[in-house]
Amino acid sequence: MDFRRSISVMASVAIFIGSANAAKHPVPLDPKADPKTCLECHEDKSKGPHVHSAIQMGCTTCHEIRTNKDVTRVKLTTTTTQALCLSCHDDKKAHDGQTIHPPAVRDCVKCHDPHQSANDFQLLKPTTGATKDDNVCLTCHTQGLDVPKDGSRHAALDMGCQTCHTTHKNGAHGKQEFDYHLTKATPALCVDCHDAKDPALQKVHQGQPFGTANCVQCHNPHQSAKPKLMQAFLHNPFENKMCDSCHQPAKDGKVVLTNSDTRAVCLTCHSDVGDAMEKAKVQHPGAQGDCTACHNPHAGPTPRFMQPDPVNACLACHSDQSEQMKKAHLHQPAFQQGCATCHEGHGGENAHLLRAASVNQVCLECHGPERNPTPVENEPIVTIFNGKVKLPQDYFSKQSVPVLPLQYGAGHPTERHPVSDFTNLQTKAVTPMNCLTCHQPHSGAANGMLVKDQAPNMDFCRSCHSNPLDLKSVGGDTSLAIGGKK
Repeated sequence: MDFRRSISVMASVAIFIGSANAAKHPVPLDPKADPKTCLECHEDKSKGPHVHSAIQMGCTTCHEIRTNKDVTRVKLTTTTTQALCLSCHDDKKAHDGQTIHPPAVRDCVKCHDPHQSANDFQLLKPTTGATKDDNVCLTCHTQGLDVPKDGSRHAALDMGCQTCHTTHKNGAHGKQEFDYHLTKATPALCVDCHDAKDPALQKVHQGQPFGTANCVQCHNPHQSAKPKLMQAFLHNPFENKMCDSCHQPAKDGKVVLTNSDTRAVCLTCHSDVGDAMEKAKVQHPGAQGDCTACHNPHAGPTPRFMQPDPVNACLACHSDQSEQMKKAHLHQPAFQQGCATCHEGHGGENAHLLRAASVNQVCLECHGPERNPTPVENEPIVTIFNGKVKLPQDYFSKQSVPVLPLQYGAGHPTERHPVSDFTNLQTKAVTPMNCLTCHQPHSGAANGMLVKDQAPNMDFCRSCHSNPLDLKSVGGDTSLAIGGKK
């Protein structure tokens, strides 16, 4: 579908562009026609404020003429627009494990005119403007368009998106400037406009040092439902200006706490968390140290104020999982929502700090037919795992989280296929099985994140089912009895 949409957009700005079904040309052409022949009719494609340099190389650099009897068709020389663009713009290519602006994956002409434009970089529209009709970025993004009545909007939006963003800046996941395609990371980006020595700013920040802080932990860089671009989730003492609960006046430009260390300060109010960590059957060593190693003490764009974000808060110690991010397909809860979606961050009762006693219980909390995300009144979130995990309000609709049609521990990937332990009625042998028998929990090289990075095809099935009869029997024969819980 993406490919067809690419071609649809492209046809509106190019000359008879097609792929497998090339567009019919209105008049016959010689397959070896000189590119100048094209300009006799399409001269407008070579003139304008910003003309693609490839025009000077000739139309047949990108287009191919095909004739069949009396029918002439014109198509691209490559299958996709991206492949054609990257043949010259190789520096825009992103490799597995790197960030990339989604439209750049296949559809360069979603943002760029391939011939000429009135805008820099041959963009279809400028990167400035307040609506999607005059700002190419707002064609997909909605930042700044729906500010609530009592909310706030960053004035920098009026300077143009390119003020802070470099669209094709690709790099390693987990680094702010690459994840969000920024010109530079914060706070360096912010202090280009906001002077940390400004007396008015210092007064607003209660005289506490803030010049080296990560500004976007407390402030939304685009818009907010709160004044002063405050983030969606605020720590109670910070929200209510109770700074003296944790801070003494700054000394020599440095923060001074009301207690010996941040852990002692946190446990003054969160003693219940401290007790739970101490009594946990499975301890999390990372939770025994400084609380601010994982949590921002003031605010954040996500619940629990994880810093720098819910993923990298964990990857700072679990570097082995960083390698998982290099694979082509990432499990959204693990590498976007955060590790604490499935794991207890402070310690728990289950192996691997899982939020449920079994692997399947964890997976089916989102993918099971009985999933039940619970809305939270007056907050833009829903909860799972009995309120322990908070997710965005539109998480299940926006992410299109598939629901497996399971009954009695079976039904995926085909009807009657078991997903939990099953017993062979003939041999009485019990075969252990759970979701991880077939899937990797964090990432994979192919769609479905199957184990050993295998492709989702019959070869994978044959790794367990050695012959066609075996495959048939698992599909519906009574020689297998399914047991265990969903």
